[in-house]
Amino acid sequence: MAYNNGGMPDQQFLWDVFQRVDKDRSGHISADELQVALSNGTWSAFNPETIRLMIGMFDRESTGTVSFQDFGALWKYVTDWQNCFRSFDRDGSGNIDKTELKTALTSFGYRLSDQLIEVLLRKFDRFGHGTILFDDFIQCCIVLYWSLNSTSSAPEVRVALDIAEFVYPDSALRFINTTTSHQRH
Repeated sequence: MAYNNGGMPDQQFLWDVFQRVDKDRSGHISADELQVALSNGTWSAFNPETIRLMIGMFDRESTGTVSFQDFGALWKYVTDWQNCFRSFDRDGSGNIDKTELKTALTSFGYRLSDQLIEVLLRKFDRFGHGTILFDDFIQCCIVLYWSLNSTSSAPEVRVALDIAEFVYPDSALRFINTTTSHQRH
């Protein structure tokens, strides 16, 4: 695979991958198509919430899908997260435990209490093993970022987003998607 100077695969490679993922040949990748194409390293399906978050971030046409024009950025985003995840998965287990999560979030500049790290671990540990898989790690970091860096200056909106994410995940995703689409225009 050939890479250009920006660390992106060349356009032909991306086009070939895009065509393999775009099963219905619509010219856009749906959430279902993306979920099938991505691997979290455990042979289990990629988290649908993470898929929706990523599509919301890269869907510049507001269609609920990703076009080829946006696919390269999505590819780089997932690859960058994969490299990040691997760097914090110190034991090579394919998942992030509490200590690794705390190390990762601290390196991102978050100073969170052990109690909050525990809450995040419980929230994003889909299988109850005390660890977070790659796709859930992406979701955890995105939600944490948006919760703490909401474009609203009103603290009650940030608190509402935190509560919405932990109690009603779909409402928080809608807020995040709305926020990101407003930022793009």
